[in-house]
Amino acid sequence: SEAAELLGLMHYMEGMRLIATVELVAPTSDENVTVTDTELSGVPVRLFLPRRAPGGLRRAVLFFHGGGWCLGDAGMHGYDLMSRRISNELNAVVVSVNYRLAPAHRFPAQFEDVYSVTKFFLQSKVLSQYGVDPARVGVAGDSAGGNLAAAVAQQLSEDPEVTTKLRAQVLIYPALQALDLDLPSYRDNAHKPLLPRALMVRFWGEYLGAEPALRAAMAANRHAPPEAAPLLPRLNWGRW
Repeated sequence: SEAAELLGLMHYMEGMRLIATVELVAPTSDENVTVTDTELSGVPVRLFLPRRAPGGLRRAVLFFHGGGWCLGDAGMHGYDLMSRRISNELNAVVVSVNYRLAPAHRFPAQFEDVYSVTKFFLQSKVLSQYGVDPARVGVAGDSAGGNLAAAVAQQLSEDPEVTTKLRAQVLIYPALQALDLDLPSYRDNAHKPLLPRALMVRFWGEYLGAEPALRAAMAANRHAPPEAAPLLPRLNWGRW
């Protein structure tokens, strides 16, 4: 991906997405779960519906995949496998959302997509359509998806149009702050495989803006405005 970008052949994230396409699998139903690709509120989703008798209203999970807001797909083998296992083991409806990706779509497009799907799904008529218990709906996500799940949970609590409250949020190694990119985890994993610091900074930069200067400032950890200084002590997780 780096070589293709340097040669002017494609954007770095486009090259990364090409690599990720080898992981895509078709929406294939099995004896436990019916799997379909569809849309909710105009946003593509992969829907997992348990086949066994519900024995009452079902649980539901809205899942947002990871990938630095730039990569990932509900149809990737790992996400497909996890979603169908959650659906089968919890007898739950799982809505895995394919939100728009950077750099073609930057913040807040990703949040807008997952929020739109969640708000649509929480309508009484939609919950009833899928046989879902309004008291047992949760949001979940990993990495960038964990960031989106937390943001959705916070926004829903303040949305007067939403009467159904979330039962839970499940955040799997979520990316929850971008004020300080020199915390111990960033230093300890600066050159580790899979997600080195430079790639994480690139993800944040692509998500938040197109300016190369922003990415350079984030790489040097000089991107936070002075007015954010009072928030920095809250990032010292060691005191908890």
